Amino acid sequence: MNVARPTTVAVIPARGKSRGLPDKNLRKLAGLPLIAHSILLARSLPEIDACVVSTDSPNIRETAEDFGASVFGLRPAELAGDETPMWPVLRHALETTCEALKRSFDFLLLLDPTSPTRSPEQVTKALKRLAGSPEADGIVSVSQPDFNPVWHGVLEKNGWMEDLDDRAVGIQRRQDAPRILRINGLLYAWRTRFVRESPSWRGAGRHLAFETPESQAVSIDTPEQFARTDALIRGGFLKLPWLEERR
Repeated sequence: MNVARPTTVAVIPARGKSRGLPDKNLRKLAGLPLIAHSILLARSLPEIDACVVSTDSPNIRETAEDFGASVFGLRPAELAGDETPMWPVLRHALETTCEALKRSFDFLLLLDPTSPTRSPEQVTKALKRLAGSPEADGIVSVSQPDFNPVWHGVLEKNGWMEDLDDRAVGIQRRQDAPRILRINGLLYAWRTRFVRESPSWRGAGRHLAFETPESQAVSIDTPEQFARTDALIRGGFLKLPWLEERR
């Protein structure tokens, strides 16, 4: 008996304003607007049933639609501030998409445009793992940082430095430190039921970890990070298959 695959909506959030890197979502990375990389990845995957950009910017909306994404109205101002959390933005995008298309979805895939270096194969594998784990509410990409946060500390109000985490107590050698994984932002996916019912994903639900190489875990928020990522792509150190297809 054939089992129907889960349906997935990919949401790409892209505000018009950015403090660290103005107009970053439209700035060209390896010849394409930054946001286009996440759109082209989503549109290349048969597992993605809808690719939606959530934005408050008419210019981003135009660019997103030029590359094949859907934009179901501009994001309201109350969801486009510097301090706006991502979760209500995703819930709004899910609601407007379901209403516009008059259909529902099983999974919501978050593709942050500032982390454009995930591969199609990784997204496919992550969605497959989530589909095969009915007890899981979501899956997030992680990687092993080059520097273990066991060696991080905090300055207390009294001026003394303390370990960031109690698990660092007694550790004196790098080899004795526990293996740490950081949430790197390359991809997130959740069951839409969880998105609708939970007030947040941090500290709630059960999440699978999808491990990726740390060297691939790019996050672009500054001009330096943008230039470094552009150089890595142009130098062939980071491969983006949709660029090869357009040559």
